[in-house]
Amino acid sequence: MGNVFVLAEHRQGALRDITLEMLALAPGLAKDFGGEVEVLLLGSGVDALAEKLSGYGVKVLVVDDPLLADYNSDKYQKVLSALIDQRKPSLVMVGHTAQGVDMAPALAVEKDLPFVADVIDLKLEEGVLKATRQLYSGKVNATIAFKPADTYLVTVREAAFEAPDPSAAGSIEKIDSPLKEDLDYRKFVEYIEAEVGDVDITQSEVLVAIGRGLREDKNLPIIEELANTIKADLCGSRAAVDAGWLPHDRQVGTSGKSVKPKLYIALGISGAFQHVAGIKGAKTVVAVNKDPEAPIFAHADYAIVDDLLKIVPKLTEKLKELKG
Repeated sequence: MGNVFVLAEHRQGALRDITLEMLALAPGLAKDFGGEVEVLLLGSGVDALAEKLSGYGVKVLVVDDPLLADYNSDKYQKVLSALIDQRKPSLVMVGHTAQGVDMAPALAVEKDLPFVADVIDLKLEEGVLKATRQLYSGKVNATIAFKPADTYLVTVREAAFEAPDPSAAGSIEKIDSPLKEDLDYRKFVEYIEAEVGDVDITQSEVLVAIGRGLREDKNLPIIEELANTIKADLCGSRAAVDAGWLPHDRQVGTSGKSVKPKLYIALGISGAFQHVAGIKGAKTVVAVNKDPEAPIFAHADYAIVDDLLKIVPKLTEKLKELKG
């Protein structure tokens, strides 16, 4: 049995959330495999990131090479391929991100590894590794059993797990880079930050979301007053965006963004599976809908069955009173 590799993803000197989210799952799997967690950190001048990662009680394997200063799937694949040959891990975990989707399938083909993409859970049961992934845009959870192999490869969905807190001092091991020359058939040109509008809802701690139940845009001010009262950001379902009430960068769901706020208040949102898929990372969900059979209630911690146009003004008034 071997260890569990977790590929650290970082951008412009900062770790991506998916790296820490995978560390919520990896220790239990490593224990079941009879090994330990090893985080692979590829880059140039990444000592600070290595120190941060080691604070999660894991071993950090650092490949520091100027040729890895910027992400390049071919270079990452070559390094990972060499490390798999050298250290023979039982499992390799990669984030299901633009980078992971770019590199992991090619690695699976090169190394002939059993591979499942976009997993939301992993378990080792009676010696068989089983992955859970969603089908039909989240309507169905499928459990997939891997065929026996020395090494398995998965990509893990963002926000499927809550990142753990730093736990204990781990260790850092520096490894010589397997890259002996530059791979010039694919080159990094420049980094362009995607426009996220005035608010990045993926980073919001409190969100107030609207759906079709708002009925018309003239009702939006009462929602904005509630959001301002609790210092929340506004977002919504696809129906709200299609109606023109919110810009597309505020859309939550499979065709929008996945969010993970501490509090998510869903107002007039029915709870279609496409929307629910985007709020799985939310810690507390409050739902208001006049339909007692609305699917959103199955995912809510607190439910109010009533018309949002009646409830929201009263809720805002009460919150203002509590704030003094």
